[in-house]
Amino acid sequence: MNHIAANIRRIRENIPETVELIAVSKFKPVEMIAEAYQAGQRIFGENKAQEMKTKQAQLPPNIQWHFIGHLQTNKLKYIIPFVQMIHSVDSMKLLQEINRWAEKHNRIVDCLLQFHIATEETKFGFSYQEAEEMLSDEVSQTWKNVRLCGVMGMATFTDDKQLIRKEFRTLYGYFSSLKNEFFPSSDAFKEVSMGMTDDYPIAIEEGSTMIRVGSAIFGNRTVIV
Repeated sequence: MNHIAANIRRIRENIPETVELIAVSKFKPVEMIAEAYQAGQRIFGENKAQEMKTKQAQLPPNIQWHFIGHLQTNKLKYIIPFVQMIHSVDSMKLLQEINRWAEKHNRIVDCLLQFHIATEETKFGFSYQEAEEMLSDEVSQTWKNVRLCGVMGMATFTDDKQLIRKEFRTLYGYFSSLKNEFFPSSDAFKEVSMGMTDDYPIAIEEGSTMIRVGSAIFGNRTVIV
């Protein structure tokens, strides 16, 4: 498994220092995560709440856990005590519930607004209009235990690089518009989470600050039995 350290090193050498590498460890055993940790990786992304909770209990406490999958409100209780950032906030209801649970645990949880930028209907996320309406709603001003830090999106799964580039450019445009309209003085609102193993070089060219990379680090999917 020593290829993991080499993979992390190779990716880091080829991305700007300003871009955060999130190692997507979903479905990977804790031994592989521990190896990535030994190689200096500190941010890991998971998409199942209970799996994340199980792994968090077995690994070093200074790991930053990022939740990157579709999140149901009834699963928040598993991750709110420790999660560093939730990338996949795709509804006002979810944001309200994150705030409620974070308040219970006396925490402020960093969140990204997920936008639907792909052609596939199966992907989740706000439209720009929906996000604008939510942020204009007075209720959103009462959330003291969530900190909005930027946006997230997934491009269409395709070989069409021009389409991928167009979608990433759209997401960066949403980020810039929201920044100007709602967060002009916020130092926290600065993240654009876009780009995965197959398309992160394009994402970085289009302004990504966080890439979510799994198979290029850990190899093909490993199912935990």
